[in-house]
Amino acid sequence: MDVKQTMIEILAAESEAISNIPVTDGYEKAVELIVRRVHDKGGKLVTSGMGKCGQIADNIATTFSSTGIPAIFLHPSEAQHGDLGVLQPGDVMLLLSNSGRTTEIVALVSLAKELYSQLPIIVITGNPDSELAQLADVCLATGGAPEVCPLGLTPTTSTTMMTVMGDVLVVNTMKATGFTREDYAKRHHGGYLGRKSRLDNAQCRMQNAECRMLENSIAR
Repeated sequence: MDVKQTMIEILAAESEAISNIPVTDGYEKAVELIVRRVHDKGGKLVTSGMGKCGQIADNIATTFSSTGIPAIFLHPSEAQHGDLGVLQPGDVMLLLSNSGRTTEIVALVSLAKELYSQLPIIVITGNPDSELAQLADVCLATGGAPEVCPLGLTPTTSTTMMTVMGDVLVVNTMKATGFTREDYAKRHHGGYLGRKSRLDNAQCRMQNAECRMLENSIAR
């Protein structure tokens, strides 16, 4: 087995899959929903997915939370045993399912809509013709590239694309809300990133002060 050659092939396949993710108006609609309902009106983003998709959904939720959008991961099975109560009428749901037929996720939509019929649903899926996609207010398709798994079964390429699509939503939401380094520092106190964000803020304040001094001296 040539590991290096396999690596080259995997990198090429996943890079191509990412570059072929359909760019649609759905992203603008999704960002607008998240900004309006969560940032402006005080709701939250509730993500969900089963298995590997669930892990990606959890990651997307934590990334949103650290960048000014309150978000939580709701396990679709636990939702049927009381955790559905985390939902509120002002929330937005972001659901991940590569097949678009994941039983627990389709059931979650029904349960959520029964609780709050106007709750908007954003779906990321590899099957835009699926039942789940049809239930969504906004459907973001991955493009359905095949998995790099030699069996064609293990979620690999699909979860990579979903991660990237989550990044697209996060970054565009940050831009839409004007999220700053100072805002980030208030939410991320620990570790290297916390120290870096606070240092960057201090440096920016010093640079701004120096600029004001220079402008004042020129004015005089």
